Amino acid sequence: MNIPEEELINDKSMSLMEHFIELRRRMIVCLATFLIAFGFCYYYSEQIYMFLAHPLAQAMRQQGEQPHLIYTALYEAFFTYIKLAFFGAIFCSFPMFAIQAWIYIAPGLYRNEKRIFAPFLVATPILFLLGAALAYFFVFPFAWKFFLSFQVGGDHNMHIELQAKVSEYLSLVMRLIMAFGIAFELPVMLTLMAKIGFVTSLKLKKFRRYAYVIAFVIAAVLTPPDVITQTSLAIPLIILYEISILSARMVEPKSEKELL
Repeated sequence: MNIPEEELINDKSMSLMEHFIELRRRMIVCLATFLIAFGFCYYYSEQIYMFLAHPLAQAMRQQGEQPHLIYTALYEAFFTYIKLAFFGAIFCSFPMFAIQAWIYIAPGLYRNEKRIFAPFLVATPILFLLGAALAYFFVFPFAWKFFLSFQVGGDHNMHIELQAKVSEYLSLVMRLIMAFGIAFELPVMLTLMAKIGFVTSLKLKKFRRYAYVIAFVIAAVLTPPDVITQTSLAIPLIILYEISILSARMVEPKSEKELL
């Protein structure tokens, strides 16, 4: 079977050493981007942390409290900012990582393969940002308000007050943002698998009842043990799964009966 000329790889062949040199060049660019982003994020680490802590501060004000966070070790705040800078650097550098990976892989792909992968490369960071935005603007305000409601004050004999640590709060926020961001990649993954013929929309429909259960299991593992955050992740996962079925139907290869 002859492959159309326009579908052939139109880039010159490279030796094994040239591949290693090209890989090293792309890794250097990624490392340099990460280091620059790390320095930038560390310089503005306090402002970034205040941005992440804003939903908690707002929830505390609604409870009539002065917003506050604590740290109990001398080095805790410093290493928290280091961790925050690392997290922010990965977040900011991901588009460059994806671009460099595409530049390295694209010459080895046929043109039809490039047309398949290019849209998914663009959709991946956009969907991740949508997931992170859902966590920050919707889940955090409701979840923090729910947790703060367990405080006991006033005329009670025992006063119970939240004393949130900066490191623990940052770890929780990062875990939730990553969980929601990765969860929103579900349509990209399933649609790509349908495009290459690994799954079909019919198989996804048959697997639907199990997918719903798995969504709640994933939410239970990735989020704190409360109904609000678990449901807030499980429901979008279910909706994204349904969207994946529709997108898989649009991109999956047509069967011979459908083509006749």
